[in-house]
Amino acid sequence: MHRGPYADGPPAAALEVHAPPLDRFGFAELRRMLVIGFVLFSAVLRSSAGWVFRRRGRSFATAASEGVVEGFDQLGPTFVKLGQLIASSPSLFPAPLADACLKMLDEVRPFDPATVRQLVTEQLGASPDEVFAAFDDVPMSAASIAQVHACTLPDGREAVIKLQRPDISHRMNTDLRIQYFFATKLISRLNFAKRANVVGMVEDLHAVTNQELNAALEAHRQSFFRDHIGAFGDNSGITAPEVYWDFCGPNLICMERMRGVPMDDFASIEALGVDGELILRRGIKVWVEAALIHGTFHGDVHAGNLWVLQDGRASYLDFGIMGELPELWRDTMREILYTSTIDQDYRRVVRAYQKVGVIPDDVDPEAAGPAIAMVMEPMLNQGLGAMSLGDQLKANLELANQYGATAPKELLLVSKQLMYFERYAKTLAPGYVLARDLFLLKNVFPEAVADAAAERGVTLPE
Repeated sequence: MHRGPYADGPPAAALEVHAPPLDRFGFAELRRMLVIGFVLFSAVLRSSAGWVFRRRGRSFATAASEGVVEGFDQLGPTFVKLGQLIASSPSLFPAPLADACLKMLDEVRPFDPATVRQLVTEQLGASPDEVFAAFDDVPMSAASIAQVHACTLPDGREAVIKLQRPDISHRMNTDLRIQYFFATKLISRLNFAKRANVVGMVEDLHAVTNQELNAALEAHRQSFFRDHIGAFGDNSGITAPEVYWDFCGPNLICMERMRGVPMDDFASIEALGVDGELILRRGIKVWVEAALIHGTFHGDVHAGNLWVLQDGRASYLDFGIMGELPELWRDTMREILYTSTIDQDYRRVVRAYQKVGVIPDDVDPEAAGPAIAMVMEPMLNQGLGAMSLGDQLKANLELANQYGATAPKELLLVSKQLMYFERYAKTLAPGYVLARDLFLLKNVFPEAVADAAAERGVTLPE
């Protein structure tokens, strides 16, 4: 059996994230900036010139935006990731640009088989043919940082490897420093850029990207998440791929192969004959327990990272982006969920908000609690098809800013995941009321949930 460099697990030093300075700008950045400027100018010029002769009902802004996206694609992973960020935040950017960037969510150029084999050999100390019983040179998928290849382990188990692109860390951090330079010196003066907080966006992208670039950390988090799914003896309907440490390296993760369909492939889920609502509830329950009990939660639950498997289970995939709420905010989230799900005593929410500075200390919980209840309760009694959890959390963040409180960035990550779950529920379970689902808190508040379920005559799923 092959034993790679991480056969006994990664050393502690390998789990540390060392993000290079973002505000450094030297010769390498200047040279790369000239290339970026030339590529973007040429791409926009070509697209705009084509628009003059073949308008086809498109506006000039649409043609120019398509040129920008073409340039992003040529410039590589960092700009692909920027395009994905723009596509995922359509309300913050001009519509033609956000729409044009949608293609970047799915289309990323893979790197060639010869490079793949060279990198695998460097990572594992032997060629793919020596390490694996079978190895597919053609990637199953390609993303901005890495691509995935199918393989078979020597003992016959089906697996996949997630292999980082060559020299990706240096390239992405150089591009991020250039983006930061333009964001601080030029783009931040534009109105839409001020509204979108482009400088903060690049700073966040820098932090998240350097975490994603640490494959050992990602594999470690994946193992931690998977190991804790069954911490309370339940959640057998949810899983995550097992990491095969014998076949992992500093820039390569080898893991169990999953077969299934994305959570938003509603037709295929129906064809599988599974209970879509129950699967979704089980998936959200595992996510809530990760966030409120175990500490680290999955921070990117778009449909490509949450699959319904052929055996009826669901699986989380891709742990490059993870979040962890500070303890005080974790307590606040517990109080909010306890209130909405169990006793509707919003005085508790007021006191929790006072602890984190969202509501001033001189506000009387006895008066403010019922006032909040009057606003929240009608919304929480509706199904997900008629409400937006993301908008509610956004309102909480705006309230925090109004009172000068600093809400953690992780809370924005929480908001984004709730919006994903909301999207799936609108089709799989349009009448489902997440804020009233005792099942989600079964292991968070076991005694209170058991009492509430008995009182309401509710039977919780297995």
